[in-house]
Amino acid sequence: MDKPGNGANVVKSDEQWRQELSPEEYHVLRQAGTERAYTGEYWDSHQEGVYACRACGAELFTSKEKFDSHCGWPSFFAPLAEGRVRYLRDSTLGMERVEVRCANCDSHLGHVFEGEGYGTPTDQRFCINSVSLRLRNTD
Repeated sequence: MDKPGNGANVVKSDEQWRQELSPEEYHVLRQAGTERAYTGEYWDSHQEGVYACRACGAELFTSKEKFDSHCGWPSFFAPLAEGRVRYLRDSTLGMERVEVRCANCDSHLGHVFEGEGYGTPTDQRFCINSVSLRLRNTD
């Protein structure tokens, strides 16, 4: 597992992040918060495009890997490419999980889960906060 800050290309002060992000974006992206289920902009979106990090603009996921998991957050079975996200052990809330962060700016995106039985090619569910993403149409 990586240590926070390793490999990040975008480095900003906490004050810079606070100025650039809305309070909700800051809470999720920089403080590893979570938006409420079924409230985010993309949890049930079927638009085609590329999902980029809302903090730095790095392209992370595409609509081709997005699937309906009915969990209340956008779900993907894989990132856009190797190295776009990084993984950290997360033992908060009394459970062991794997946190997913943007490899470019070290912002919190969500968590990845395995072995849940979804019919996806990877048997993984990247459960990502909508507020961590911005959809770019590829028309």
